[in-house]
Amino acid sequence: MGFRGEGPPVPEEAFASPENRSNDPPGVPENELEIDFVRSSGPGGQNVNKTSTKAQLRWNVGRSGVFTEEQKAAIRAAAGNRLTKEDEIVIFDQSQRSQPQNRDAAVARLQALVADALAPKTERVETKVSRTEKQHRLEEKRRNARKKLERKFPKGEW
Repeated sequence: MGFRGEGPPVPEEAFASPENRSNDPPGVPENELEIDFVRSSGPGGQNVNKTSTKAQLRWNVGRSGVFTEEQKAAIRAAAGNRLTKEDEIVIFDQSQRSQPQNRDAAVARLQALVADALAPKTERVETKVSRTEKQHRLEEKRRNARKKLERKFPKGEW
């Protein structure tokens, strides 16, 4: 938990263990995160009114020293409406009753968002419909057409 812009950028090697340094995207370092605790809303009785357990996580994407500009652009695109005008991603979590659990859940959600944004996208391989599938589809259409024609009244009988 650090303040915004405090401390030097931390190299990627500080976060990845030797066995995880393969092609995994780097994670967001803890010292770049700002976490505040505020009062939760919703059910919970009187305890909700006197404890601040909701975790509010802020991470400035532009100031991060771990990611390249291309990676930052992908993270910004994946953040959607969580990205503020100040180039910060804001994530809230109030699912648990304790500060540490909500903090861990918010950090996990941010790490998942970053990992998903940096995961390699697989191209869709277009496939052709097979000849037999086309024939089955056309036969089914003919069957349905015949069925509906049989429901109509013959001309002159109405």
